[in-house]
Parts: sequence; C-alpha cells; structure tokens
Amino acid sequence: MGEPALRTRPTTPRLPGHRDRRTSVSRFADRATRPARGPADMLRWKLLRRGEHRRTDFAELDRMLPGVRDGGAAALASGAPVACWIGHATWAFRLGGQLVTTDPNWSRAIQGVAARLIPPGVALADLPAPDVVAVSHDHMDHMDFPTLRRLGPAPLYVVPLGNGARLRKLGHPRVVELAWWQRHRQGDLEITLVPARHWSMRMPWTRNQTLWGGFVFRGPEGAVYHAGDTAWGDHFADIGRRLGPIDWAMLPIGAYAPRWFMEPQHIDPDEAGAAFQALAARHLLAMHWGTFRLTDEASGEPPQRLRAWWQTQGLPDERLWILDAGEARPLLRVASSSIA
Repeated sequence: MGEPALRTRPTTPRLPGHRDRRTSVSRFADRATRPARGPADMLRWKLLRRGEHRRTDFAELDRMLPGVRDGGAAALASGAPVACWIGHATWAFRLGGQLVTTDPNWSRAIQGVAARLIPPGVALADLPAPDVVAVSHDHMDHMDFPTLRRLGPAPLYVVPLGNGARLRKLGHPRVVELAWWQRHRQGDLEITLVPARHWSMRMPWTRNQTLWGGFVFRGPEGAVYHAGDTAWGDHFADIGRRLGPIDWAMLPIGAYAPRWFMEPQHIDPDEAGAAFQALAARHLLAMHWGTFRLTDEASGEPPQRLRAWWQTQGLPDERLWILDAGEARPLLRVASSSIA
C-alpha cells in the first residue's frame, strides 16, 4: 500500500518551490533527468537545425495531422467508462464513477508562441464538469494556466509535490499534492503518482523546484496509466510490477527530435512501444503528437513509426489506439488469455 496523500501543503523543512539556501540546489534536482539541457544546448539545436537533412517525404508526412471527430462529449456525458483524446497530453475519461481530465490544455497556443494545429477534440464548453483534474508537471504545455482558470474551483486538483500553491493562487482550494508512489482515493477511484524521467521549470529560476511524474488511476473497471512527459527508464517496469495490471497506457509518442537533445526527456515512438511492453500493459493509447509543433520531426511521423514498430512485434491491431481528437472508446477490461 502507498503512503497517505498530502491534502494540504507538504510538511517538509523547505517550502515547495524554494531552493535550499544552504546548498543552492533545487529541491528535486537529484531526481531530474541527466544530462540536463540548458541555453547552450538550445542554441546548438537551433544552429544545427539549419544544416540537418530531412527525410525525403518530410513535407508529405508533415501534412498528416490527427483527425477530429464529433461524439466525444456525448460519450463522456453518458456516464459509461470511456476515454476520449482531446489532444496533446489532454485526455478526458470516466473511471470509478469519476470524470478525469489530464494535463488539460484547451488553449489556441502555448504561451502565444506554439499555435495549436488541430482544435480540441471536445470543446471545453461541451465537456461535462470534471470531478478530478490531474496535472503531471509544470511545463507550459501541460500546466496551462488559462485552461486551469476556466475549469474553475469545483474539481479536485491532483498534482506532484510543490505545485499546489500555483493551483491555489488560481483560486482552486481543493488540491492534493503527492510524492512518487503516494496514493489518494476519490470515491471508487484510486490515484497514484508514479515516477517519470523528466524535470520541471516554469521560469529559469524555478528549475526542479517542484516534482513531476505520471499517474495511475485505478477503478473497478481497470487501471489507466498516464505517463506525462518522460524519457526511457527502468521506471516503466517498476510501475507495471508495483501497480499492474495496467489496462490502458497513455504514452507520449511525439516531440522527440533531434534525439541528441530530446532523448533525456522524451521517449520516441519505438521507446513508447518498449515502455508498453515493460509496463505489461493491455492497450497503448498514443498521445503528445500532432497538436502543437514543439520539435523537429514531421507531424505525421510519430504514428507512422509506432505502427511500423507494432507490426514488427506482431502485436494485435486492437491493442494499439491511435485515436482522432474527439474519438471516444469504452474502457472495457480484456481477459488476460485474449491478449497473450
């Protein structure tokens, strides 16, 4: 069993989001991915980009964006256990009688810079009122303040350690902060924060002052894993071993190029497939692609690469969910014998 959740500000010697004045080391620096990337690496990326050779079909692949379909709002409002991809790392799903939304981002652009390529799969005005809002970390594309303000104070907000003050500042009093492997129960839904190989930073002076992670949501219907942002690591096998079986693994497949820069922070499509196997999950639900242009790969490359990897592994097509935005599928547990 995990430790009890922290319902208020964590009782630690240091306040969340503050540096230790004795060491000048950010609170969670020891857990941050290595090697760290900084301004010099960003400059190198931008300069090297000019001389890089793109694949010959880049332009064609770059025109391939996720489809958008209707019906997601009605499926979520039905009360049945379903999952609907909104776009990027944002999902809305019903499990254990609770409507959950993850890393909610309904904005037209990230900080006015990276424009949205496709509309949200369900308009925020049409989304049934969520019971739980889970935010994996403080990066702008995952912790979107304009969306969080619009969601209002009614939901329960679940965040990693140190992020609660930001939600309370937005006017949201119902906040639970979790450490890795800590759990919180909301009705019939159990929520566990799990490790991720990543880092945090809202401003240059706040690097690794707040925790990051993924979530495992378990209800009577089964378990959903949402990875947040993460690089490859042993944590996938640990999560599967400690919290499995995982029925639906929501894994990022985009924002991975160039690899020399992104490898310590984002998995690529092949690594997403390997993470699915390490988790011993029953279904892979692709996310974090085709919604915002964040990195150098063509927009349509992530699903193409993942489907190719899937085929080489000889896995059944029905276990791979690369959904259109707004597409909803029922969360129905599959018997173990049928996925062997």
